[in-house]
Amino acid sequence: MSKKRDAEPASAANGAKTAAGGEMLRIPAEIQFANEIEALIAADKHDKPPGWRMSPRAVLTYICGGTVGSTTVTPKYIGHQRLVEIAIATLVTDRSLLLLGEPGTAKSWLSEHLTAAINGDSTKVVQGTAGTTEEQVRYTWNYAMLIAHGPSPEALIRSPIFRAMEAGALARFEEITRCASEVQDAMISLLSEKRISVPELETEVPAVKGFAVIATANTRDRGVNDMSAALKRRFNIVVLPSPATIESEIDIVRRRVRDLAAHLELKAKVPADEAIEKVVTIFRELRTGQTLDGKAKLKTPSGVLSTAEAISVLANSMALAGSFGSGAVTANDLAAGLQGAVVKDEEKDRVVWQEYLANVLKKRGAEWRPLFTACSEMNE
Repeated sequence: MSKKRDAEPASAANGAKTAAGGEMLRIPAEIQFANEIEALIAADKHDKPPGWRMSPRAVLTYICGGTVGSTTVTPKYIGHQRLVEIAIATLVTDRSLLLLGEPGTAKSWLSEHLTAAINGDSTKVVQGTAGTTEEQVRYTWNYAMLIAHGPSPEALIRSPIFRAMEAGALARFEEITRCASEVQDAMISLLSEKRISVPELETEVPAVKGFAVIATANTRDRGVNDMSAALKRRFNIVVLPSPATIESEIDIVRRRVRDLAAHLELKAKVPADEAIEKVVTIFRELRTGQTLDGKAKLKTPSGVLSTAEAISVLANSMALAGSFGSGAVTANDLAAGLQGAVVKDEEKDRVVWQEYLANVLKKRGAEWRPLFTACSEMNE
């Protein structure tokens, strides 16, 4: 696939404006990939479930890539296609979907693109945090109107999940295990009864066909507020693994870095494949606790060192090179990003990183010498 074709999704969305007239910093998937979605809808000859803009087969093509007419559909998720098929099939039924996995395994990315393809709107989102309240899951009130006129439909402020139920659409619940147990429990009746009760108005709002929730949770947070068995039963769980091979991870990182560079208009060249391979190699080895050849065991740092983190390191290196360098990413630019990614805990991670540099990177020969030297200087 040519570089021009890879850059199309991001460049096609350049110029997307906010209500105030400024350019969007983060463009929703349904806008960024509007050309692909429209082409798939126009060519779709298969049956569509209630509330869906395209058939499950077309959604699969949008997520995993392919061609439709003269339009090349770029893959949004590179991994096991069967997992994507299971996720899509779940949303055809009356069950909701839980995407589970390590941080950085594209759970939120897949969730956003599924809702963009199916509904054309990926913005009905509840972001789970320790401060998320039950009102943010159900509804709250415009208190000025409530005091002045009492409870009324006009004073009701609907949550994203409430609005999805009314519209027969998908809602997203990010990091559900970050929420307190009572907030999670509020989801049980919504997913079981498929209706939301508003006692103040003496009414219940039933979900329209097509409603479902796509939730995400990462395995590092299981001990924060683990989901109850009752809530888990309301979801079909799909576990997204880390990329199986270094080749697939390099491919993912390369594509996302190109897209980010085009959208953010970074004034630097996309790093060479050799630089991307080096960053991914370092991350995979420290993440798994052994070198790629399996000959040496390694200590692992406290951070996750996910694929998403590798993308961030390379994008940051491009920002450094474009803002303060020659426009070409150097070993010093990569070292600055790697230092911040690996050394999260100053006391523990610095030792892990020093040992990796001395025992692995230093012995890899002339090709790795500039990066080893730059990383060693950063870690002093």
